[in-house]
Amino acid sequence: MVEIPETGRQLLDADIMREWAARAIDTLTRHRRSVDELNVFPVADSDTATNMVATLQAAFQGGTPGLALEPLLDEAAGRALLSARGNSGVILAQMLRGLADVWNSDEIDAKGFAAGLRAATDAATAAVAVPTAGTILTVAEAAASAAGKAAPFGLVSASRAAAEAASEAVAATPGQLPALARAGVVDAGGLALTVILEALVETLTGSVSTGALDLLERHRVRTVSEVEEVPRETGSEVYGYEVQYLLEANAAAAADLRHRLTALGDSVVIIGSRAAKDVTTFNVHVHVNDIGAAIEAGIERGRVHRISVTRFDDTLGGHHASARMHAVPARHHSPPVAEEPERALVVITAAASMRAFLQGEGCRTATAATVGAELAAAFDGGAASVVVLTGPDADRAVHRAVESARNEGRQAASIPAATVVQAAAAVAVHDPEREFDDDVTAMAEAVKACRMGEVRKGDKGFAVVIRDLVKNAATDPVEAARDLADRLCADGAELLTVLPGAGSNAGIVTALSDHVREAWPLVEIQQLPAGDDEPLLLLGAE
Repeated sequence: MVEIPETGRQLLDADIMREWAARAIDTLTRHRRSVDELNVFPVADSDTATNMVATLQAAFQGGTPGLALEPLLDEAAGRALLSARGNSGVILAQMLRGLADVWNSDEIDAKGFAAGLRAATDAATAAVAVPTAGTILTVAEAAASAAGKAAPFGLVSASRAAAEAASEAVAATPGQLPALARAGVVDAGGLALTVILEALVETLTGSVSTGALDLLERHRVRTVSEVEEVPRETGSEVYGYEVQYLLEANAAAAADLRHRLTALGDSVVIIGSRAAKDVTTFNVHVHVNDIGAAIEAGIERGRVHRISVTRFDDTLGGHHASARMHAVPARHHSPPVAEEPERALVVITAAASMRAFLQGEGCRTATAATVGAELAAAFDGGAASVVVLTGPDADRAVHRAVESARNEGRQAASIPAATVVQAAAAVAVHDPEREFDDDVTAMAEAVKACRMGEVRKGDKGFAVVIRDLVKNAATDPVEAARDLADRLCADGAELLTVLPGAGSNAGIVTALSDHVREAWPLVEIQQLPAGDDEPLLLLGAE
C-alpha cells in the first residue's frame, strides 16, 4: 500500500465534498463490474457497486450549484433517498442522511468528520431490521471507530485511519459470513465503501491508497463452474423477489410496516428523509415471495409510489440471475404458463410506427374511435381480462368502453398515460402471472414514475421542456437533447427511453446516445420507433 502523508487539507468544505464525491464515483465506476462480481448472491450478476454508484450520481450530479456544505449534503441525501436501489444503495443513502444530520457547518474538522461517520454508521444500522456481521455495516462500524480514535491527530489522520480500518474489516468478512468463505470472496458492499473512504484520503492528500483495489485483485470471483452453491449475502433463498418502493407516511406507520414486512420476508431496510411533522418519505426494501402483500402493506399505511420488483431467478444459465421488472421490456418476461388466464393489453395510439412496435410486444392497439371494438375482439379472442393504456384524447371513449365491458361482467381497467413512452413503461412491468389488481397497480405506478421531457423546435431555436415548463433554450438540437437527458438522469434514472419526432434525425439520436453512455454509464438507453409529429424529441426517464 502506498504511504499517505499526514499532511494535507485538514478541513472538509463543500468544494472538497464535491471533489470527494466525483472521485468516488469515478473510481467505483471504473471497477464497478469487478466489485459487482464479488457479490455472487443473491444473484451471480449482482449490482452492489452499480447501485452504490447510481446512488452517488443521483445525490451529487446535477444538484443545485454553489451550495455550502450543509445544504449540499441535505439536498444530496434527499436525492439519494429517492433514487437508492437494492440493499447497498439504500444503506449508502442512509449513511448520507447521517452525515447531513451532523455536518451542519461550512467546514468540518477531524472531530466533526468522526462524528459524521459515527452518525452515518448508526443511522444505516438502525435502518436494517436484522443487521448481519460481515457486511457493509461491519465495515462502516470499523471505519467509524478508527476515525474517532485518530481524530485528535487531524482530518488526514482520521480519514486515513477510517480507510485502513475499513480495508482490514473487508479482508476479515469471509471469516464472519460463511457464504463469503464458501465463495472465496470478500463483502462487495464493504469493499465499495472502502473505495469511497480511500477516495477521501486521495482528495485530501493527493496520494492514492490501494487497499480496496488490492483486495479486489486478490478476491476476484472464480468462474461460475467453480461456484456451485452460494447463499445470499442477506436473506434466505426461500424468498424469490426483491420489492422496493417509496412510501409517504408518518414514523409510526413506517415502524409498523417494518414489523409487517419482517413477517412477510427478510432483508427489510426502511430509510427516511429528514423528519417532518406529519409525513416523511421512506424508501422501503424487502425480499418476499408475495409481491402483492408487500406492496399492499405499504398502501395500507400511506401513499406508495415508484414500485420496483426484481425477480431472483435461479434457473437461468445454471446460476443466479435477476430481472428488474420496471426496466425490462415486456418481451423479456417469461410467457404466462398455460393454465393462467390471458390478460390483454390495449394501447391507444394513432402512430403507425408505434402500432407495429407495440404489436410486436404482444399488445393490441386502437384509436379513440376503435377502442370499443378492440376490447370486444380481445374478449372474444379468449382474454379473461383487459387493461387499456390511454392518452388524454381518448379518455372519454376508453372510459365508456371499459364501463361497458364491466357491465357485461368482464374484468377491465384503464390506465391514463400522457405519452406513448409512459405506456411503454407500463408494458415493461406488465406481468400476466400477477393478480389483476396488482398488475394494474404496478403498471399505473410505472406510468407515474416515468418522468417526461421534450425538445421542442421554435422560431428562435430549441426549447428544453419538462412538465410544460421551459428549462433552457439552445440553438443546436443536439445541445438541447443532451441538456434534457442530463436533467432527467440527474434526478435518478435507470432507463432512458427516446422517442424521436418527425423532425428528428439519426444524427441527433446517435449524439444523444453517445452522451448518455459517457456521462451516465449506468443508465440504459432504448429507442422507440420515430413518431409522426411533434415534439422533436421526447424522453422518458425511469
